[in-house]
Amino acid sequence: MTLQTYTRRRSALMWLTGVFWALGASSASAAIQEITAVFRPDPGNPMVNKFTNTTPQSGVCPGHIPARCEALGIFSIRTWDLTFKSSGPIPVNHVGPGQGDSRQGVMFKVPSEWRRFEVVSVRGDRQVVEMRIAGIGNRADVTPPAHAMQSWGPRTWSYPPAPCESIHVTGNSNLVLWFWMIPENAGACALAPLIEIPTLDYRMTEYAYELRTPNPLGMSTGQYRGSMTYTVGPNMDFDFGDLMIPNDNQLTFNFTLDVEHTLKVEVPPGGNRIELLPEGGWQAWLQRNRRPERLFRDQTFNLSASSRFRMGLECEHTDGGENCSIYEPSSGHAVPLNISVTLPAGLSDDSGQPVNRRRLVRGGGVEIFSPGYYVDRKAGILHFEVGSKDVEEMLTGVSKTYRANVTVIWDSEV
Repeated sequence: MTLQTYTRRRSALMWLTGVFWALGASSASAAIQEITAVFRPDPGNPMVNKFTNTTPQSGVCPGHIPARCEALGIFSIRTWDLTFKSSGPIPVNHVGPGQGDSRQGVMFKVPSEWRRFEVVSVRGDRQVVEMRIAGIGNRADVTPPAHAMQSWGPRTWSYPPAPCESIHVTGNSNLVLWFWMIPENAGACALAPLIEIPTLDYRMTEYAYELRTPNPLGMSTGQYRGSMTYTVGPNMDFDFGDLMIPNDNQLTFNFTLDVEHTLKVEVPPGGNRIELLPEGGWQAWLQRNRRPERLFRDQTFNLSASSRFRMGLECEHTDGGENCSIYEPSSGHAVPLNISVTLPAGLSDDSGQPVNRRRLVRGGGVEIFSPGYYVDRKAGILHFEVGSKDVEEMLTGVSKTYRANVTVIWDSEV
């Protein structure tokens, strides 16, 4: 019998003959931002098992501080779909948040705390994602008088009050491009003009966000979708004071997470045919009539796995229970074939224990085996055995030949 292998998106199979043959294995009015991320196991970095954000970035992170953003795990987006315009003049010398009339001035309060939402697969699998806003900026334009952008104090766009931290500022007398980093659970940060600003416009909005994504090794292959909506405007999630009125009152993030697992089984050449033998071969039986204690074969295979999976059996012949059998057609006699598996390091059972000689049964087991990291072409063993009592029955009477086809299944649809 020959071995054939192939890869399927959701499962890998191994057919065993006679031992064996195998096959591989919103809101309609809201400003909307699509966020995408993907998990693909990387053989070059098997211990790094996390989603990669594939959302195109813009603004401060790619343009000015890419290394710092990467180190902090944040991403920036500049959008012209969310703008603000003052409903009246910005008064002189308003003070900071919590100190009086700050809401009539220039202030910025964003949802910097972590918020949770669910992403759901087509199959109904649910996972929790967390998000927070980690930075804010925009292009601020003022009408004359000239040099209005230099008329701020004691703080300026370059030196905002704590806990906000200025990252980038540029501009001229009538406009400024700026960005501030916002730590977790920060309150509002404000600036006070030294002269009255007749009109203030935020012509675009730029923000940085941070994500906490689920462990992809605990997720099934597929696409997961979910959304998070923030409110925008005075006393809302994105709160820029009472005078700055947005063109839209919601900002919705639509999330798409793609999980592309690997589950692949490779059997060495010739491994598709299993011959059960006694310990040391048949010489002791042939020369000294010494009955073997058991017949067995340990067959190695290479496994690549980044997903949870179950293992089970399909049998040409059965013992009437959970075991496959090997069958002798002349006499009609059959004996149970015990099959178990040892999985490579990095894979464990539901209780976190290594998988060593774990029995396999017909119809698929209830146990789920899970990787602690991406297992890339590591060796496992399938154990085939006929026990002592059954060997005695096989060796009684005339010579006989026992055969069977057995299928070992690796199923990632769990």
